[in-house]
Amino acid sequence: MRKLLNTLYITTPESYLSKDGLNIVISIKQEEVFRIPIINIENIVTFGYMGASPGVMKLCCDYGVSLTFLSPSGRFVSRIQGAVHGNVILRHEQVHWIDNLEKSLHIARLMIAAKIQNYRNILRRFIRDNGEDTDIEDTAKFLDMTRRDALIADSLDSLRGIEGIAANKYFSVFSKMILHNQSQFPFTERNRRPPKDAVNAMLSLAYTLITNDMQSALETVGLDPFLGFFHTMRPGRTSLALDMVEELRAYLGDRFVLSLINRKQITSKDFLYQGEKGVILTESGRKTFLTAWQTRKRDEIMHPFLNEKVSVGLLPYIQAMLLARFIRGDIDDYPTFLIK
Repeated sequence: MRKLLNTLYITTPESYLSKDGLNIVISIKQEEVFRIPIINIENIVTFGYMGASPGVMKLCCDYGVSLTFLSPSGRFVSRIQGAVHGNVILRHEQVHWIDNLEKSLHIARLMIAAKIQNYRNILRRFIRDNGEDTDIEDTAKFLDMTRRDALIADSLDSLRGIEGIAANKYFSVFSKMILHNQSQFPFTERNRRPPKDAVNAMLSLAYTLITNDMQSALETVGLDPFLGFFHTMRPGRTSLALDMVEELRAYLGDRFVLSLINRKQITSKDFLYQGEKGVILTESGRKTFLTAWQTRKRDEIMHPFLNEKVSVGLLPYIQAMLLARFIRGDIDDYPTFLIK
């Protein structure tokens, strides 16, 4: 199994990245504040616009370390990677699958059905832990029916409609799972670009981080992250990474955000409210969020298909590996990730 290395998060917007030998050096106002050997990390994610030297970009490319730039609000800006070393035969087969409507629809159905099932399972777990709630129970039953509809959708457009309905229904009861500090974390609906409240700001950041990890995972196993089955393809859009994230959103993103709030690890003081520009985490809030995120990625769970303990942070890689095996014909079907 692949080793889970660290992701280096640069949260101070004024940070500048450079290299010294085989070390990544972080400076603020030309003063070094941190350094780390390149061999100890697999991803760098920086929140800000000061940038990185050509030398550090070359070093990252040479060692297969992705360098991702996000805005201070956590919105994706750009990503730097080295030469693509993927399996050309696998990518050629991936293109054939995309051109085959039946095969594309089959994979898309599985991913969206898994997403809806994981929505439903989160609600059911909440009821088990906290007692009956009529609205949540009714929503869970609705999602169970919607999951079945997704598995028999006759077109991608129909499947997209089903997915949208399921997501709206799920988020209509999301606020009920916020057990503490409800007044500090009001939530009525999912919104983004920009997020209008603190909960949406955290959800958007979590989804961005998962998508970045998924893109790296797909490239690692030899798949093209831009050639997707469910999300429409357009220049610059990592459609397959977005496809793969669907089944992981609830488990990796939603549960994490709810945990931060309900454990009182984060408060309204960790956010900056910018009016029409939306809500973003403060620098200290990002540090709290990302520290907890890295800790969560090191947790171990029993993978439902592999039947072995794996780090949570390896889930994007594992699912990418399983999809590659399915496309190659090594396994009979794609085993989506389903939580209990």
